[in-house]
Amino acid sequence: MAQASHHVVAKSLADAATNKKIALEVPLSVEEVLGDGVIGRVNDRDVVLGSVSFVKGKSKNSDWSQEALSKIEDQPGLITAVAVNGTLVGLIMLSDEVRPEANRTLHLLRKIGIRRMVLLTGDRQEVANAVAQGLPIDTVIAHSTPQGKVQAVQDEERLAASAMVGDGVNDAPALAAARVGIAMGARGAGASSEAADVVLLVDTLARLPEAFFIARRSFNIAWQSVFFGIGLSGVAMMVAAFGFLTPLSGAVVQELIDIAVILNALRALAGELPAHLRS
Repeated sequence: MAQASHHVVAKSLADAATNKKIALEVPLSVEEVLGDGVIGRVNDRDVVLGSVSFVKGKSKNSDWSQEALSKIEDQPGLITAVAVNGTLVGLIMLSDEVRPEANRTLHLLRKIGIRRMVLLTGDRQEVANAVAQGLPIDTVIAHSTPQGKVQAVQDEERLAASAMVGDGVNDAPALAAARVGIAMGARGAGASSEAADVVLLVDTLARLPEAFFIARRSFNIAWQSVFFGIGLSGVAMMVAAFGFLTPLSGAVVQELIDIAVILNALRALAGELPAHLRS
């Protein structure tokens, strides 16, 4: 069932099975409920894979399931449940590792002016708190559905212009709702890349500060070109109005102004990153 989903948890399960040389059947009649799980048939059996609440809502509890759940639900790991033919048959716990570059990247974002950072996740609160521990995170919002992430982004937009970073199919609606959506394109789902305004083609958060720097520098250069071009054109028109510039000379001057503006805009391609972003 995990083969049919783009969710990072499903991909991890499918990769683990592949690494163990397990022959995987092709699931049929698969339906994915974003943020919850997948439903389908495998070898003529009805299978449900996803969050505990989602799977329990579509199955009956087996004798051992409640006791097993009570033992692991307080652990700092992500729990995925499996039901076969309406019976809960397994619980899988996954550890959620913090990206090694996350701490430095978030501190760099603080340095370049990002005032508030929020962790949005569909994981349990215990898992989210464990991930955020030691990171410069202002708020942690767990148990977030795709709709909940959109609402959180909209709430942040009311405070200030906001950017959303995500890599999963569940992040696509929030990426589209944010002022700037940034997708991790190397490992992320196609839906998130299509919904985003910016796609990072490498699977590392370390490029985020670089992306913000390039965007701001390009924006500033664009405004410089606009005001520079309008200003010089205005001066040329005033000179021409007093008879000091002939139509032919005016046309030549305007072409020179256009060339100057284009050359200024090309500076966006040549600038070097600050040392603290290159290291």
